[in-house]
Amino acid sequence: MTANRPTIHDVASRAGVSKSLVSLALRGSPKVSEASRAVILQAAAELGYRPNAAARSLADRRSRTIGVLILDLHNPVFAEILDGVQTQVRREGFSTMLVSGGADPVLEQAEIDTLLQFQVEGLILISHRLAPAALRSISSEVPTVVVTRDDITAPRLDTVSNDDIAGAGLAVDHLVSLGHLQIACLTGGDNPVSHARERGYREAMARHGLTSHTHIVPGGLTDTAGYAAAAEALESSPTALFVANDIAALGAIAAIQDAGLIVPDDISVVGYDGIAIGGLRSVNLTTVVQPLAELGHLAAEHLVARIEHPQSRARHTRVESRLTVRGTTTRAVPVSR
Repeated sequence: MTANRPTIHDVASRAGVSKSLVSLALRGSPKVSEASRAVILQAAAELGYRPNAAARSLADRRSRTIGVLILDLHNPVFAEILDGVQTQVRREGFSTMLVSGGADPVLEQAEIDTLLQFQVEGLILISHRLAPAALRSISSEVPTVVVTRDDITAPRLDTVSNDDIAGAGLAVDHLVSLGHLQIACLTGGDNPVSHARERGYREAMARHGLTSHTHIVPGGLTDTAGYAAAAEALESSPTALFVANDIAALGAIAAIQDAGLIVPDDISVVGYDGIAIGGLRSVNLTTVVQPLAELGHLAAEHLVARIEHPQSRARHTRVESRLTVRGTTTRAVPVSR
């Protein structure tokens, strides 16, 4: 045994077999008898041998590794999607390498370039801020699936997203059913997902004949942004708020409480995403729930299919949301239109 990390030669010597037989056994080849495999695995265990993934990749010309770019490590939505990705990736026999560019397109490109240097077999982008040309270039080089966004298309770029327009409609429909007319929308800033949710709000208000009551307040996807947007919205005395995501909704609730008002008695609040924290008893947030784990599962399934069939047509899968009613919405005092 060498003084450094044990090698495949050490395993072969300990087991009394050839290096090639060790290699076949560790890969699970049916050409190796069960008796020989048991001896080889025992020798590897005794030595503490770990296969060299880089060397195996060179030999097999496959890394069995998928690169994952996550837009924001602090956003629990992306963490729950990632959990779904990794669960499905493991089932498919792959491992993952995770990076984040912190919503900076330059850093995102640099991180993706690094992943490609490690010979990942495909990429899953859990949202991104890349320019269309950059994304199309990446998808032409390596199988790629984008999760949460479907605004950029390319011949072999697959997407998995939520129907944010319909989801926003569920929130407005719920509030209108409770008698709310003065419903303000706190947006999530300048990004495709937030734009779609704002559009869904506008369309739903128009469908209910409430176009004149439409009230858009610029916001963001953080609790701080939600607090500031809610403080501004309160100046127009809404009876309900539809907030672009759950984290911002928590900030909005804090602003309402700091103004001396009660949720939901004075103002109802609906969030969006369905993150786990919203279901805590102390939060009890009414929200539009995305199937976050399903988004991750589908992304992984699509990517593996793309790896196996790289020339197939692009797939664009859109999943539906559902409304979960909890303790932050209630009936409004009836008023005439």
